[in-house]
Amino acid sequence: MNDQHAPLAGEFDYIIVGAGSAGCVLANRLSANPGCSVLVLEAGGKDDYFWIDIPVGYLFTIGNPRTDWCFKTTEDPGLAGRSLGYARGKVLGGCSSINAMIYMRGQREDFDHWASLGNRGWSWDEVLPDFKRMEDYAHGGDELHGVGGELRVEERRVSWEILDAWREAAEACGIPRIDEFNRGDNHGNAYFQMNQRRGMRWSATRAFLRPVLGRPNLQVRTGAQVHRLEYAAGESPLKVEGLLYRDAGGLKKVRARREVILASGAIGSPQILQLSGIGPAETLTAQGVAVRHALPGVGGSLHDHLQIRTVYRVSGAKTLNERANSLWGRVTMGLEYLLFRTGPLTMPPSQLGAFARSDTDQPTANIEWHVQPLSLDRFGEPLHPFPAITPSVCNLRPTSRGHVRILSPDPEAAPEIRLNYLSTPEDQKVAVDSLHYTRRIMASAPLARYRPEEWKPGPEITSPEAMMQAARELGTTIFHPVSTCRMGRDEAAVVDDRLRVHGVQGLRVVDASIMPRITSGNTNAPTMMIAEKAARFILAGE
Repeated sequence: MNDQHAPLAGEFDYIIVGAGSAGCVLANRLSANPGCSVLVLEAGGKDDYFWIDIPVGYLFTIGNPRTDWCFKTTEDPGLAGRSLGYARGKVLGGCSSINAMIYMRGQREDFDHWASLGNRGWSWDEVLPDFKRMEDYAHGGDELHGVGGELRVEERRVSWEILDAWREAAEACGIPRIDEFNRGDNHGNAYFQMNQRRGMRWSATRAFLRPVLGRPNLQVRTGAQVHRLEYAAGESPLKVEGLLYRDAGGLKKVRARREVILASGAIGSPQILQLSGIGPAETLTAQGVAVRHALPGVGGSLHDHLQIRTVYRVSGAKTLNERANSLWGRVTMGLEYLLFRTGPLTMPPSQLGAFARSDTDQPTANIEWHVQPLSLDRFGEPLHPFPAITPSVCNLRPTSRGHVRILSPDPEAAPEIRLNYLSTPEDQKVAVDSLHYTRRIMASAPLARYRPEEWKPGPEITSPEAMMQAARELGTTIFHPVSTCRMGRDEAAVVDDRLRVHGVQGLRVVDASIMPRITSGNTNAPTMMIAEKAARFILAGE
C-alpha cells in the first residue's frame, strides 16, 4: 500500500510512541485527565511471557527475540574489536520487563549538573518530589521516600555469606557500610533495593499501565512499528500532526490533536526522528531521507556504563554456581520460590553494590561495583563449575561518546549503534584504577578466610598496558544508553528543558535519551522520573 493511501486509524489528543518505562508512566498520568484521549503504540508484543514476572527470568528474556530487540553494537576498538549484544525490551514495559530491577535514582550531583547547564526544574531538590510521587517504599515514607505510589521498592529476598564478607572487605578499604543508596550521596556499600512485590518483578506495565487499561480515553496497540512522523502542510516552523505505523493489518495513520511524544528509548527515539527527516543532514541525505529539519544532535552523545567483570574463585562459601549446576540445587531453588517467593529465583543479576572515588581528585563517587555470588564466561553461558564471585566495576561518568545512526530508510532495519568505549584518556585511567581498587578489596582481611583467587583477568596481569588490555577484553555494557536526544540549549541539544524538540511544534521526547549526562547507577528509575515530570509539563501546557 502506498503511504499516501494508508487509512486513518484514529485521532487522539496525545500519541505516545513506546510502552516502556517512560511510556507506561506517561500513559497513566495523561489518561488520568478524562478530558483528553491517549493512544500508546508499542512495536513489541504483550508482556505475557512466563519468565518476565519471575525475577531470575532475565536469563531467558535478554537475547530472546520474543522479548528483546537483540541489537548489536559495532565492533569497537575500545573493546579489543568486539561487538556486544545490546538488549532493549521488545514487550509492554520495555526494558523494565527484562532489566535488573535495581532501584537507583542516581546522586545529587547528577541532577544538579543537569540544572547547571540551564535546564530549569531538574536539580536534585526539584526531581526528588517526582521520585517520591511514584514510590511505594517498603519501609514507609519520610523526607526522602514516598508511599502509596505505583512503583514498589523492596529489599532482597535471599542472602549470601560471601556477599556479607565482601561488604566488610569494602569497608576495610574505605567504602563504609550504609543502609541504602538513593539519599543523594551514594558513597558506601549496601544491598540494592529493587522493583519487586513479594518476589515478583514489578515492571512499568504492572505498576503504571495495567491498573488503568480500563480507562475509556486510553488505547494501547501492540505490534505497531512506527515508520515516520507526519507533518502539517505548509507550517513553519515544522509541526507534527501524526504518524504512520504498520501492524498486522498493514500501514495506518493516526493523528494527534495536541502532541506526539516519543518514548522509544535512547536507540528507538533518535531512529524515529532520523527516519522522519529530523537529524544530522549528512546522515539523512546519505540514506535517502529528505531533510525536514536539520538537528545535528539527534543520535549523538551516546554513552552508557561499561562494566569490567572480574572473577574470583573462593573456598568455604556457597555461591550460586554450585546450586545452579546441581539438579537437587535447581529443584530446591524452584520449590523455595513456589512456596515462599524467596531464594535465588528472586535474585536480580546483582544484589550488592558499592560506590567510591577511583582517585582523590574525583569530587563524588565515580565508580560502582555490582557484586554477584556467581560467575560465568559470558552472559547466557553456563555458570562455572567451581564456587566464585564476580565483582564488576563500572565508570559512572564516562567521557567517551558514540552515536546512533540509521543505515537505511527502512524502519525495520536496525540502526548503527557505536559506543566508542574507552576512547578517552580519562576513561582509560578510571578503568585501570578500578581494577586496582577491586584487587585491594579482594585482598583485604575480611575475605581472607575464603582464599579468593583471581580468575579473570588473572594475577599475572600487572603492567598498565596489560591492565588496560584486560579492561578492553573484559568490559561489557550494563545496558544504560542515554543522551541521544539530550536536553539543553547548545547547538548539539535536541530538546529543551520541557522536553520539546527544538524547532518542531507538537513533538516531545520523553525517555533516557534526553539525559544531558548519565546518572550514577541504573537508569530505569530516573527514566520513570523523567516521564513523571514530563507529564506534569504536558498537562500544564508548558
